[in-house]
Amino acid sequence: MELWLFAVAIEPMNIVKATKKYEAWLSRHTRIVASDLQQKHKEMAKKPFPFLRATFYRWVQVWPEFCADLNRAPRVLGVGDLHVENFGTWRDVDGRLVWGINDFDEAGPYPYTMDLVRLATSALLAARAKNLSMRPKDAVGKILKGYTACLREGGRSFVLAEDHEWLRAIAESKLRDPVEFWRKMDELPTLKREPPEGVREAIEETLPQRGLKYRLTRRFAGLGGRGSPRFVAIADYRGGKLAREAKALVPASVNWLTPDREPSRSEYALILQRAVRCPDPFVRLSGPWFVRRLSPYCSRIELTSLGAGRREVRLLEAMGWETANIHLGSESQRKAILDDLGHRKPGWLGRATEAMAGIVEKDWRVWKAH
Repeated sequence: MELWLFAVAIEPMNIVKATKKYEAWLSRHTRIVASDLQQKHKEMAKKPFPFLRATFYRWVQVWPEFCADLNRAPRVLGVGDLHVENFGTWRDVDGRLVWGINDFDEAGPYPYTMDLVRLATSALLAARAKNLSMRPKDAVGKILKGYTACLREGGRSFVLAEDHEWLRAIAESKLRDPVEFWRKMDELPTLKREPPEGVREAIEETLPQRGLKYRLTRRFAGLGGRGSPRFVAIADYRGGKLAREAKALVPASVNWLTPDREPSRSEYALILQRAVRCPDPFVRLSGPWFVRRLSPYCSRIELTSLGAGRREVRLLEAMGWETANIHLGSESQRKAILDDLGHRKPGWLGRATEAMAGIVEKDWRVWKAH
């Protein structure tokens, strides 16, 4: 695991120039889908929360300057692009419904503080946009409480069977109705051109039988990875539908800060292997492609499915716990993190969250005007 110290000198640039430079760098490492990128730019201009989700490359650029002390904290194999909509559900090898972080495109060695600040910043921006009803101070406190408790107890996955009834209710909400899910999938237009090399092979490795006929389409999802190729195979299988998604694996955004150096490899497989986790048996890495199962209960949970009230409080505490589940994959750092937390002044996470939220909102206003 290569160590990124975030100490590279970057020439001053605003968000518009930074985005152009990042996308030019990205285009050297993957095929860019221009129409997806244009849609991403429009989504970025709507509100600060989607802007945050779409601009992790900017976050790693400004983080060392505005959170210099936190940047010196113990390092772990972390999520990087963590936010309140980077959580979802999947079925484990026993068919049990599991909840947790579901996207590790930006996984890499970061200070443990980065994941916490980014998660809390996303909660603050969501609250300001009225997507969350709780007070930002409460959100920060619950995230840190769940994180610390998980570190002390050694971690535990969220299996939505006997336990976590409240979380299962969110996962099985009407917004994740199977009829509606498959209706939307069926509306996706069939791909007219042959996909890039390796896509079909990667998808077919995860299908339940060889030679199964499927329809290939393109899917528009997420924001951080929008612009990179993403394909979905939809098939009828023994009385029902199934779907597999293949998306291109690209170098983590932090690599663009040192464009003359060969990008480090993706840490996706390593973080899944090390974390306290009930693995998704359908997640596969095949060359430059990442493949997973899509279904009503194997997908991201959006803020609109939460509702208001006490469930928000419990969910943010669970998000803090799940973040620690990931960081516990760097087991040797557990004591160092707890020691570091014990020496930090009260309110450190809240102050850092306010600072980074202000930077995101300032960048968003510049982008919107542009």
